[in-house]
Amino acid sequence: MKKSVLITGASGNLGSAVVKRFQQEDYRVHAVARDAMGLDGVEVTPVDLTKEADVTAYIEKITAQNGNLQTAILLVGGFAAGNLKQTDGAALQKMYQLNFETAYFVVRALLPHFEANGGGHFVLIGTRAAFTPKDAQHLVAYGLSKSLVMYLAEIINAYGKDKGIQASVIVPSTIDTPQNRQAMPNADTEKWTTGEAIA
Repeated sequence: MKKSVLITGASGNLGSAVVKRFQQEDYRVHAVARDAMGLDGVEVTPVDLTKEADVTAYIEKITAQNGNLQTAILLVGGFAAGNLKQTDGAALQKMYQLNFETAYFVVRALLPHFEANGGGHFVLIGTRAAFTPKDAQHLVAYGLSKSLVMYLAEIINAYGKDKGIQASVIVPSTIDTPQNRQAMPNADTEKWTTGEAIA
C-alpha cells in the first residue's frame, strides 16, 4: 500500500515545496489548503484548522479512507511583529490560534489513528523566537505562540515514547520567499534558506 502524508498549509511557499518533495517520493498526499492552485496530483481540502470540530471531521474522513497515513507535516501558521507594549490581547489570540491551535487540533485528532496503527510522526515548525528572548522581544505574540508548539512536540514525544509516536520541530532561518524579499529588500539573502532545502 502506498505511504501517505498529511500536509497542512500546503499552498504556501514552504508547503508547495514539501508537497512536491513527497510527490517525488511517491507518497499519497492529503493537502489542506485554501485552494488547489499549484497543487496538481494531490487531494486538496479547504479546512478551517482553527475550528476543532472541522479538523476532527476531516481527520476521521481521511483516516477512514487511508489506513496507511503515518506522517503529518503541520505548516499552517502566521507571523506578526510587535514588542510588549504593542502586543495586545487580540494579537496574542490571533497568533495562538494560527500557530498553536491549528497544530494542536490536528495532533489531537490524529493520535488515535497513529496509536491504532503502531505509530506515526508529526513534523512542526518552530522559530528561534520561541526559545530566545532576544529574538522574541520584537515578535512577542509570534514567539509565545511558537513556544507552545515547541512544548507540544515535547509532550507528544513523552506520550508517544512507547507507542511509536514522535514529533520533530524544524527551526528554519529566514525562508527565501517573494514576501520576505519584498519585506526585507536590503537583507543578505545568501544566508536565507529555501523551501526546497527544508523539504
